[in-house]
Amino acid sequence: MHQREATSDLASSGGARGGQLALDAAQASTTPAIATTARIVARLKDLPGPLLPVLHQVQHELGCIPAEAVQTIAEALNLSRAEVHGVITFYPHFRSQPAARHTLEVCRAESCQAMGGDQLAAHARAHLGCDFHAHTADGNFTLEPVYCLGLCAQSPAVMIDGRPHARVTPEKLDRLLARTLAQPQETTP
Repeated sequence: MHQREATSDLASSGGARGGQLALDAAQASTTPAIATTARIVARLKDLPGPLLPVLHQVQHELGCIPAEAVQTIAEALNLSRAEVHGVITFYPHFRSQPAARHTLEVCRAESCQAMGGDQLAAHARAHLGCDFHAHTADGNFTLEPVYCLGLCAQSPAVMIDGRPHARVTPEKLDRLLARTLAQPQETTP
């Protein structure tokens, strides 16, 4: 029986094509999201279990994990797109669409719930006019649930743009949101 050497163009699945060949092609891409993702994967691919660090860094740099990044990550790490997509959808932290200008995370853990977190969450949804995992109509806030901010002794707690706030009442939340909107938006170089 005659054996042939496999080539990269014989299969269309990420795992079959994968590895360095896929990474080289992605790094040469003219699509910014693909090129950025490839640069991140190249830097982190040799870590043990690189998928989560790659996903975190892609979201940090791109603001979300777009579909074209999923394909690039899957091919470069020899995973299927379904495996990468499964991790993205399992963890609520990851987004496939960009967040609004600001992110409000309301703690939904038991301690915060026991101290008025349910009422605070209802107030946040009503005040912003959107539910969890959604954006306000004006694009100013994304509302997300979070399951413990580590401020259990000072419940209920929220986080706005990565900054935690404790003992939050509906009135305090309104003041925090207004202050957030009044602050100049940071720009990244």
